[in-house]
Amino acid sequence: MEVEIPTEHRAPKVEASAWRWRDLPGAAAKPLRDPLLAVNFLLLAVGAACGPLLLRLYFLRGGSRKWLSSLLQTAGWPLLLVPLCFSFSSRRRRRSRQGDDATASGGVFLMTPRLLAASAVVGLMTGADNFLYAYGQAYLPVSTSSILISTQLAFTAAFALLLVRQRFTGSTVNAIVLLSVGAAMLGMGSGGDRPAGVSGAQYAAGFGMALAAAALYGLVLPVMELSQAWHAARAGAAALTYTLVVEIQVVIGLTATAFCAVGMLANNDFQAIPGEARQSELGQAGYYLLLVGTAAVYQCFCLGIIGAIYYGSALLAGVIITVLLPVTEVLAVVFFHEPFSGTKGVALGLSLWGLASYFYGEVRNKAPEAEHRTSLCVDRDCEN
Repeated sequence: MEVEIPTEHRAPKVEASAWRWRDLPGAAAKPLRDPLLAVNFLLLAVGAACGPLLLRLYFLRGGSRKWLSSLLQTAGWPLLLVPLCFSFSSRRRRRSRQGDDATASGGVFLMTPRLLAASAVVGLMTGADNFLYAYGQAYLPVSTSSILISTQLAFTAAFALLLVRQRFTGSTVNAIVLLSVGAAMLGMGSGGDRPAGVSGAQYAAGFGMALAAAALYGLVLPVMELSQAWHAARAGAAALTYTLVVEIQVVIGLTATAFCAVGMLANNDFQAIPGEARQSELGQAGYYLLLVGTAAVYQCFCLGIIGAIYYGSALLAGVIITVLLPVTEVLAVVFFHEPFSGTKGVALGLSLWGLASYFYGEVRNKAPEAEHRTSLCVDRDCEN
């Protein structure tokens, strides 16, 4: 668990008093060759593919509490305390063997107060985004909401350019345009797949909330990356390890969950849960099992996201989320028998085209960079 970030992942240390935004390295500087990146991709795939289905199942089987469904998206954060406890025990044993006092040489947590505050802000943003997303899930088919959420890639790219200086290529711009056109097509043809019992006003509100959730999450991802780079660039700060990244996710999850819990209190959701469980089509046991399962699945998603940012970039995390769109689409049609109109098919095709364009451009641009680095190493007689 105590995996220190490789040298090429780190930002150069600068004096705390002289820290400037332009001192941070560009997001494209991280190589994508760490094997743990695949593990985070797997976690992200489980959460992105199954999370929306479970959340929609809650609404289809009698659930109606939007703040509760918002809370479920981050309520699984206590699961991360288990690996953190193992990591702390490992650090304490290692320091004991070295003759050091474990508490005096690092303490229980690795986070600095500044990073804690930044993570709490991200947590508040995540809590608000959870509510917007849950509102959209309440009134939209999974297939429609998934395509709308895929537009977060465009927002992520724009905010990544502003916040972490993500380098743009022609393929990136092409992908953004295609995804935006696909979302616009859904907007013009909206309403034809409106679920039974959902009014036109509710459908329109869900449509707008889903797009707002995509925009806000497009901001959250680069802010996460910026907070990690900011910490790594500060002189005297602890090394940016995967353990520290998990601690960041704990703070984000705790803050977002607390934000949604306040909404539940204001909406009397806690008092309504027992009655909703009794009336659920799943039965009381099935109802509570669905809540627990949804929280666990979404925690896989959250951990996969922050891991993908740690080993890659915010834009890469956004791309992977969008790559999983067809999986969610197919599962929604199979399990929920949702209609899949021609407009959705065209929008999905544009999304896949945009993704193919993005990956083609990334692969094409990586080769010259690798050759350039190799030639520099040869010219300078680099040592291994």
